[in-house]
Order: sequence, then structure tokens, then C-alpha cells
Amino acid sequence: MIILGLAVLGAALGAMTAKRRKGSGADVAQYAAGYGIAFALLGLVITLVLDRTLI
Repeated sequence: MIILGLAVLGAALGAMTAKRRKGSGADVAQYAAGYGIAFALLGLVITLVLDRTLI
């Protein structure tokens, strides 16, 4: 759930960033995908660390 939540949050932040910079639709999609992937990877690391430390 952490991974999915952070991926959605990252996609939203990426889309907002591209819109703020007055990007086209393709720019918004690319930023959303890039930020989504980056935040999902961060969520994966957090999940692995929590799994290893709590069990």
C-alpha cells in the first residue's frame, strides 16, 4: 500500500509541476510518469526497510 500511495502522490506532484511550468499535455504525462516511478521506487525501499526491521 505504501508503494501504490506514493506512486499516485508522485504522479499528482509531477502533473502539477508540469502544469505550473506551462507544459503541453505530453509534458504533463511525462512528468507524471517520471515522478510516479521515482516515488514508487522510494515506496519500495521504505517497504523493504520496514519489512526487515519489524519482522
